[in-house]
Amino acid sequence: MAVPFRRVSKMKKRMRRSHLALSVPGMITCPNCGELTLAHRVCGNCGFYKGKQVVASKADSSEE
Repeated sequence: MAVPFRRVSKMKKRMRRSHLALSVPGMITCPNCGELTLAHRVCGNCGFYKGKQVVASKADSSEE
């Protein structure tokens, strides 16, 4: 069984793991309602995408 001859230093270990950091998703504000939403996706609050109503909004469905 292979065993490292020398212990890996903290610096080498951290340098190797430098690419494992989490990245923040691309968030934008909806031009219709101002809610934060993921880029290139329908707004979950108002249902608009690229200035057009795509799905019924939560406010409309709660009134029925």
